[in-house]
Amino acid sequence: MSDTHIGGTPPVPEAEHHFPCDACGADLRFDPAGGQMSCDHCGNTEALDHGPWAAASIRELDFQDALGNALPQADMEETRVSRCPNCAAEVEFDPAVHATECPFCATPVVADTGTHRHIKPRAVLPFAFDEPAAHAAMSDWLGGLWFAPGGLQAYARKGRRMQGIYVPYWTFDADTASRYTGERGTVYYETRTVTRNGKTSQVRVARVRWSPASGRVARFFDDVLVLASRSLPKKFTDGLAPWDLSALEPYTPEYLAGFRAEGYAVSLEEGFREARGLMDATIARDVRFDIGGDRQRIHNVDTTVRDVTFKHVLLPVWLAAYKYRGETYRFVVNGRTGRVQGERPWSAIKIALAVVAGAVLAAGAAYIYAINQ
Repeated sequence: MSDTHIGGTPPVPEAEHHFPCDACGADLRFDPAGGQMSCDHCGNTEALDHGPWAAASIRELDFQDALGNALPQADMEETRVSRCPNCAAEVEFDPAVHATECPFCATPVVADTGTHRHIKPRAVLPFAFDEPAAHAAMSDWLGGLWFAPGGLQAYARKGRRMQGIYVPYWTFDADTASRYTGERGTVYYETRTVTRNGKTSQVRVARVRWSPASGRVARFFDDVLVLASRSLPKKFTDGLAPWDLSALEPYTPEYLAGFRAEGYAVSLEEGFREARGLMDATIARDVRFDIGGDRQRIHNVDTTVRDVTFKHVLLPVWLAAYKYRGETYRFVVNGRTGRVQGERPWSAIKIALAVVAGAVLAAGAAYIYAINQ
């Protein structure tokens, strides 16, 4: 069974990527600390900048070609996928694995035999630190949360290992030219005489004088970033920003060795609609600046978009999904900066104790005030 996915529900890159060690034959993994391939069995290391995985430069793809299913065969790939029945994440599998747990919500998942054809990643932002460092960042974040359940904090500190996940994004480049009409507002002041409570005074009142405005603005957009995953709340992934896209490396599967990679679930066309919204907000800011004055009104903006290109890129996230007292808590860590986001757990007992303590303090303060009167 094989499906083609250019802009529809997509897959994950091939499950476990295996690269045998030249010294002992065991599987190599990508080592974030050393930026190289490393063998846990014999300690051998191999550089990424030469050999069979030497990468070419990062190339943009033509947006219109992709929409018309006209991308070259070399820009497409076929992968094996399974969908989580709980959160709909596209979960990757090694061919020898028949069941596992969804890394996004800790739900048991049975392997699917379906394959999908989709757009290859063009670039990857490699992990910069390992799992113990990510776990420490998550524990510190949990420890700083007031009213978080102490049991969850202890469970997370001693719990399962975090998983390194490459999360899919789209980036878009576009050249834009916009015509606009609007109004420029100039603030001036009038002096008025007012009477209040029998007293007369002079006050200055701000007024705005409006005049017509029109013009043109142009901007080239480079790497407008759009999340292509639906597996995690967008507020989590947005909270992991900023991402240093200047550090993107040309995609090679070696970066995925020892990690997982999620397939894009937001279509290319849908991703561009979101990118246009981000572009339009920036263009509106440019228009306001071009109108000038003290205030601005925008009546109409007509934008022409040319030469749209895109990339499918993978960004690094350390992920933990914990089931605690029947609830699932998810935490994500930016694999480059260590910034943490996650579900905000609350402890009813801690909140109740805080309310009682606050009431006692308030009563005590009221008593002291009363006896001092």
